Amino acid sequence: MSANTERSPNYEYVTARVRAQKARLFDEDDYRKLVRMDPGEIARFMEETEYETEMNALGTRHSGVDLVEYALNRNLAKRFDDLLTWAEGSLYGYIANYLRKFDAWNVKTVIRGVYTDADASDVDDDLIRTGEFSDRLLDRLVEAGRMEEVVETLSNTIFGDPLEAAMPDFESEDVLVPLENAVDRAFYAHLMDDIGTPEPDSPRALYREFLEAEIDFRNLRNALRIARSGADIDPGEYHIEGGGLFRAEELRQLAANVDQLVERIRESSYGEELSAALDELAEADALMGFEHALDAALLEYSAKLSNRYPMSVCPVLSYVLAKEREVENVRAVARGREAGLDVEEIEEELVIT
Repeated sequence: MSANTERSPNYEYVTARVRAQKARLFDEDDYRKLVRMDPGEIARFMEETEYETEMNALGTRHSGVDLVEYALNRNLAKRFDDLLTWAEGSLYGYIANYLRKFDAWNVKTVIRGVYTDADASDVDDDLIRTGEFSDRLLDRLVEAGRMEEVVETLSNTIFGDPLEAAMPDFESEDVLVPLENAVDRAFYAHLMDDIGTPEPDSPRALYREFLEAEIDFRNLRNALRIARSGADIDPGEYHIEGGGLFRAEELRQLAANVDQLVERIRESSYGEELSAALDELAEADALMGFEHALDAALLEYSAKLSNRYPMSVCPVLSYVLAKEREVENVRAVARGREAGLDVEEIEEELVIT
């Protein structure tokens, strides 16, 4: 156990450091410039930003999109390691457990790579080496050539049993929803079990409120993906426990009727944040646009919580989400420009709040 956990939580100090880091994230003007640059120009732009150290360290070995992606992932891991260095007491524990989401990210990245028969080096490039998984375990996952090997490699982790249970549905339907959902359920179950039932208005209760919103948004995304996939999958079987918006039985019924699902969301506490996205979904039938809107709404919701409860873990988690989104946005720009997409096509891939 880290010595940091034996001290009192230092919310004020960590919140101040996090706000300074959040102020350095790219804004709308930065993205407006980036989408009009080629990969080489993007790399030079990043040398003048908070990614300077990583760009200089990696610039002799990589160039173009590869350089951008390596620098993004290295910087993200460094910033999240900083959080653990700064935090003390229960705050350290909250952050350490939450950062296991990158174990989940890496598992899903490997699963998608196996499913699409992607090159191992491309899968490795997309890994984010933070969280609790060792480099050795991640290397073994990247080397796996079959889904069964991935599940076996993870047998001694929190993801092993849930993935094994999801394999029959994956094999019968040939869609990734069962496996990806199993990973998410294992991650959130671990977090929620650790929190337990906290006292109202306590730091632990605020942590739980944040996670409940994240779970609600994950359930929304899964319900729509299942409804649109056409696969013979029971949405209730893939309900993630811990959210406040849906019960498993309700999700099972609503996923069969997208119009009713949309109306249920409109009537929920998230209706205002998702109003524009729901209009787009109803009119254009665009699931990808709605998923991007969900990500934007969660970012906005997390920012509201961090402003409302500044001396809590909420500002830290809000920063984690925002930093993740920056990395995903810049990666989308770099890859889009390399692929020759026009500005409008790339902008559709970005989530900017």
